[in-house]
Amino acid sequence: MKDGVMRPPVLDPLFAPVSVIDGIGPRLARTLANLLPVPEAMEEPRVLGLAFHLPHSIIDRRKQPGVALAPEGAIVTLKVRVDRHQPSPRGRGNVPYRVFAHDETGEIGLVFFHAKAAWLERALPVGETVLVSGRVEWFNGRPTMVHPDHIVSEENAGSLPLVEPVYPLTAGLSGKVLRKAVLSALERVPELPEWIDPHLLAKQDFPNFRESLERLHAPRDAADVDLQTPARRRLAYDELLSGQLALGLVRRKMKKTAGRVFKGNGEIAGRIRETFPYSLTDAQERALGEIRTDQERPERMLRLLQGDVGSGKTIVALLAMANVIEAGAQAAMMAPTEILARQHFASIGPLVEAAGLTIRILTGREKGKAREETLAALKAGEIDILVGTHALFQESVQFRDLGLAVVDEQHRFGVHQRLMLSSKGQHSDMLVMTATPIPRTLVLTAYGDMDVSRLDTKPPGRQPVQTVTVPAGRLDEVVERARSAMARGEKIYWICPLVEENDELKVVSVEERFDALKKAIDAPMGIVHGRMKGEEKDAVMQAFKDGEIRLLVATTVIEVGVDVPDATIMVIEHAERFGLAQLHQLRGRVGRGTGRSTCLLLYKEPLGEVAHARLAIMRETEDGFRIAEEDLKLRGEGEVLGTRQSGSASYRLASLADHADLLEVARDDARLIIETDADLDTERGAALRILLYLFERDEAIRLLRAG
Repeated sequence: MKDGVMRPPVLDPLFAPVSVIDGIGPRLARTLANLLPVPEAMEEPRVLGLAFHLPHSIIDRRKQPGVALAPEGAIVTLKVRVDRHQPSPRGRGNVPYRVFAHDETGEIGLVFFHAKAAWLERALPVGETVLVSGRVEWFNGRPTMVHPDHIVSEENAGSLPLVEPVYPLTAGLSGKVLRKAVLSALERVPELPEWIDPHLLAKQDFPNFRESLERLHAPRDAADVDLQTPARRRLAYDELLSGQLALGLVRRKMKKTAGRVFKGNGEIAGRIRETFPYSLTDAQERALGEIRTDQERPERMLRLLQGDVGSGKTIVALLAMANVIEAGAQAAMMAPTEILARQHFASIGPLVEAAGLTIRILTGREKGKAREETLAALKAGEIDILVGTHALFQESVQFRDLGLAVVDEQHRFGVHQRLMLSSKGQHSDMLVMTATPIPRTLVLTAYGDMDVSRLDTKPPGRQPVQTVTVPAGRLDEVVERARSAMARGEKIYWICPLVEENDELKVVSVEERFDALKKAIDAPMGIVHGRMKGEEKDAVMQAFKDGEIRLLVATTVIEVGVDVPDATIMVIEHAERFGLAQLHQLRGRVGRGTGRSTCLLLYKEPLGEVAHARLAIMRETEDGFRIAEEDLKLRGEGEVLGTRQSGSASYRLASLADHADLLEVARDDARLIIETDADLDTERGAALRILLYLFERDEAIRLLRAG
């Protein structure tokens, strides 16, 4: 069992499946699985998932305004006398059962659908005074309460919960059932030893771990569910500290395995620079200097090269590879998709060959004899640079001497894979490139274990892209504009969000848009979407690049990397459905040549507040780093890093936008722990091991054991 061998027994009650709780049978466990994280190799969530499922707001039943003064749509508690019952007419189940009641201010109708008459007569006896609590709605000047949440007799008034937490729910799960399950889960939370530094505990006024959970699940007013209450900040800090400590231990492990000194003579790099048609920008030279310094040190390099779309990361990576090859080793370049791997191969191939080096590509498509030959040449050291996809991780791929691994678009790869790839080389260096500008706080959480170089200027000759927002009602004008642009010989990207028509969302599919544009414009067009095979996609992209196709209708599969310098117009339909980072990535596909480029954001009205803010930022700036900061404020971290889909560590209790100050503290604390108690042997170290298990950072503990 992955985590059973070593996990401290004190945590067992939390790591048990939810079905150990009384009242949670197989059906409810399955429903909870739609709401809570389900660990690998388990069918249902853990008790811990319930304890960590925090309320987002409260219902305050202390408001008792009286019938006539109850505001529309508000949840109130009313003390009323029951006057009469009006059952549904026989055979007409769709007509509700009504009970009329009054207080000194006025009369109210209590409305029940599909009600059991006997039950209602017992709960609301005529002539008795009861407390009812629920949402009041007014129709034609008369107040009603549909299905009150609570009905209690006057003598049982004490049993009415006056403040109730409100939890995120899923279909088929009621708030009452979930609340009962959460309270049972809380009873299983053990007292744990304190892992937070005593000074910090006092300074921040943090309660202990168990007390924090209990407070958050039993709010007394709205302030208690705020993200800045001491109890919430405490749990956020625990989660951030576990993350920073785990990354710190990974980094220490990677740094401890001594690196190698790579000091080239600059010959190959010089030849590449001669062939490269532009001179490098100051930012590129600066990043290259930082990489060189790392390469010449005996520790392993772990560096993140951040640069906006089109900032020229690839040439920097290539010159870094040249340095390693001059020192007698090999280099690898890895991309998340085959189409990108082929593009890197095509773009650096001529430069590499002109410098007299051997470069090959290896993806899932290379098979049979050709593949065997590549693998043999790689092992023999006859290949200087190997480009590929995650197929490079496979056991069969052996380098004679891998000195540098360059990974493109990092956030698609996790720490595991990072360790796997670096185990291919004898302590090879690692350079990770990302075109997603990541805000500083996120660099810390996702890449706490890396140094960062930023390319913050665009290469010369890059034109700014004019960005315009257009309501969907003016689509015909956009089609007209596309037609005349194509008549002038321009190339156009046209992006749609989904593949097939979806009745609920009323979003035009790629196929529909393609058919409509073919009827409207007489010019060669192509279509690309995620359902097509790799070869088909590549063929269409190549035809677009070569000019055989002039308009490409696509889903977001083209967001990363494909380079068509003479494409000058980007149309994005339903722009309101995309995140900022994605819109920015898509816009970066144009403006790569010398011509003026335009990005048209088509949106459907009415726009929500967040979508409105997003489109406004896109119009204002092309600065990827500013866009990333704004994106973090609008969407939260899981989305910005693209981890929502890939299931890697997005935070459950911490919010990076709200707890950024704690992240800095957690990073410094983790550094200090690793300097003073790297094996977590002290009393506090033992408590920190429990923290790492609690937040499922077991890999870090395995590293401790592996030394």
